Amino acid sequence: MFVEEVASAAARLAGVARTTPLEVNQRLSEATGARVWLKREDLQVGRSYKLRGAYNLLSQAAPESAVCASAGNHGQGMAYACRRLGIPGRVHVPSTTPRQKRERIAALGRDMVELIVDGDTYDDAAHLAAAYAESSGATLVPAFDDPRTIAGQGTVGLEIVQQLGGAPDVVIVPVGGGGLLAGVGSWFAAMYPSVRLVGVEPAGAASMIAALNAGSPVVLPDVDTFVDGAAVRRAGDVTFPLVRSCGADLVTVPEGQVCTEMLDLYQVDGVIAEPAGALASAALLSEIEVAPDSTVVCLLSGGNNDVSRYAEVVERSLVHRGLKHYFLVEFPQEPGALRRFLDDVLGPDDDIVLFEYIKRDNRETGAALVGIEISRREDYDALWGRMKGSPLKIQLVAPGTTAYRFLI
Repeated sequence: MFVEEVASAAARLAGVARTTPLEVNQRLSEATGARVWLKREDLQVGRSYKLRGAYNLLSQAAPESAVCASAGNHGQGMAYACRRLGIPGRVHVPSTTPRQKRERIAALGRDMVELIVDGDTYDDAAHLAAAYAESSGATLVPAFDDPRTIAGQGTVGLEIVQQLGGAPDVVIVPVGGGGLLAGVGSWFAAMYPSVRLVGVEPAGAASMIAALNAGSPVVLPDVDTFVDGAAVRRAGDVTFPLVRSCGADLVTVPEGQVCTEMLDLYQVDGVIAEPAGALASAALLSEIEVAPDSTVVCLLSGGNNDVSRYAEVVERSLVHRGLKHYFLVEFPQEPGALRRFLDDVLGPDDDIVLFEYIKRDNRETGAALVGIEISRREDYDALWGRMKGSPLKIQLVAPGTTAYRFLI
């Protein structure tokens, strides 16, 4: 039955959604020994796969008005679908949604869609959208937790096989609420059960893994919202059993590794990926083993990345790779103290990239926050050794600690 629903969704989407490119990636292929393809849903209308599910739902429901919650991409898909179908719509997004995505929602929906920014997380926006649907009678268009949305997302799997001329060995799919994996995974499980399916969640928002471990969807107490397209606090009630039954392996990837992959996609491959879009290929390089000469498809789910975020992307990547470190250093308030630190502690290739210090006349020492960038991860032990041998009192500000989150 699900295979037929995906086929029907593909027919509805003909002439609306693009058949996005499936491209061999030389960098990933050389790194793994496999033949790695990128399914470029960042080149879809709205720069993500979300149009597929939103349009498939709305074209069947034909409501008088519609409302949805979105981290950004689903809102763009629904906005375009509403304008295309002539349906008034309303999109709720949390305050963490990048400005670039908000502007694209408005541009795609034009005068057919109203944008509401409220709440701190996707789940906050979802509650507000559901309340509006209840009070107004508007049709709720879920970002992932509806069979029609899921069937629309499943058309990505159908396209992959059509473009390859057969089934791949491995398909790697980013996971937020689970709509894409539920759709693509269920379709492959029914049509090509030998295909290995892997779902990838950000380490700071692994709601589907939590649901699988608990036996049902659970609410995560804390969520890192950096990978905003996949930062979902609770997996879907509809998506969860489909993900469980399709037999996919679930892995997580640290946000810093996602940032490193975003930079490689941009600098090496010329691909602008948002954090969720880089999840699949980031996991392939760090968390997933594939057989040499196997055919692997990574779903690059979206390319809506605000250029203003790249400073944070670079920062997180450097910290993750062990190339940037922060320290609290207590300097004696006397001439030459900083010079001795530079001469005795820093190596020839170490670079101070942050120095914040306030001189206090009523104390013998003054603390400075010092950020140091090193050339190689292996150089850290020598740097820390020189620091411990210094007469200065020096404390590492470790990533993940309260002090790190407060200071950086």
